[in-house]
Amino acid sequence: MTDHYDALETREPAKREAELFSRLPDVLRKALAAPAYAERLRGIDPAAVTTRAALARLPVLRKSELPALHKAAPPFGGFVASPLGSFGRLFTSPGPIFEPEPVHADPWRGARALFAAGFRPGDVVLNTFSYHLTPGGFIFDASARALGCAVIPAGPGNTEQQFELIEAYRPVGYSGTPDFLKILLDAAASAGRDVSSIKRALVSGAAFPKSLQDEVKSRGIDAYQAFGTADLGMVAFETPARDGMVVNEDLIMEIVRPGTGDPVAPGDVGEIVVTSLDPQHPWIRLALGDLTAALPGTSPCGRTNMRIKGWMGRADQTTKVKGMFVRPEQVAEIGKRHPELGRLRLVVTRSGESDLMTLKAETASPGGNLQNELVASLRSVTKLGGNVELVAAGSLPNDGKVIADERG
Repeated sequence: MTDHYDALETREPAKREAELFSRLPDVLRKALAAPAYAERLRGIDPAAVTTRAALARLPVLRKSELPALHKAAPPFGGFVASPLGSFGRLFTSPGPIFEPEPVHADPWRGARALFAAGFRPGDVVLNTFSYHLTPGGFIFDASARALGCAVIPAGPGNTEQQFELIEAYRPVGYSGTPDFLKILLDAAASAGRDVSSIKRALVSGAAFPKSLQDEVKSRGIDAYQAFGTADLGMVAFETPARDGMVVNEDLIMEIVRPGTGDPVAPGDVGEIVVTSLDPQHPWIRLALGDLTAALPGTSPCGRTNMRIKGWMGRADQTTKVKGMFVRPEQVAEIGKRHPELGRLRLVVTRSGESDLMTLKAETASPGGNLQNELVASLRSVTKLGGNVELVAAGSLPNDGKVIADERG
């Protein structure tokens, strides 16, 4: 039995990079057929976007923008050129954000994530993600069926009926949130129901702390995590190496400084930005609002794609100070005005009954008039006064946080 879903997973990284970027110009041309992309990418020559550096010059599209864009130009904000009838299913997610499901095989790219978690053709899978209006249930359902599994479309809740299905069909796999897996196992133990057929799981949609991982394992279930979104499907997934998450094939992932589209230095924490190469529904530099960091080298499991640490928090650290919003992109603008600086962190505290901002700035050369210049830049950019603290280069945490609200 092979350890990998297909040969794409183990190809030379340089070959993968070359293949992805050779396809990108054509995907860009298809994206430009949609009016919103045509406006956002006006003047872009798709034939010239064949490297990461060229891609990084394109504007990011923030997921947080989508609800307003979709409301202004329903249903997809002008970012989808294909007619509604050419898609298989049409969903909504909180926001609301509207998502179409492409009609080709494995439209959410999840089969290889299930394979990495030990699922195999012929397995029976209990899928407890919701099938109601949102795409979660169908992401895992379509992925399992693309792998060759039979799926029990259980959805969440109603544990009594789920026990009947489990005892009748004896599924070996579970997909759903880790929280509901624990609920199911606890309820089965209390009711004396047999769910022992479940031996492996792919979980997503909620935190899966070490304590819960250990408890699930102690009950005989080998569980893996996946990181996905309703827009893109499966973005990255755990493998038997248990060493970070491997980015899915057919996606180009960048990690950028929050509030910008500028790639971070290797290993630094930043915001996940994804470009998908699905010609029916491409995404061009979709900023997800989630933080992560790339891991060096390739996975010990043999998969050679980029690895990430997993979910490390939210990138949108916008906070209100003295009644005005202060945003990560404003901190980034200060950094652009002073390129000699390293990391920046705007710390918001309370002094008496007032909000207080302190900009901590890494620098190897703290002399001259730098501090006063930064005080002026802070006021110019945020329209608020604040203090500046110059700190040693490399002393601020590498956690992707550019605004720290410490007001309690």
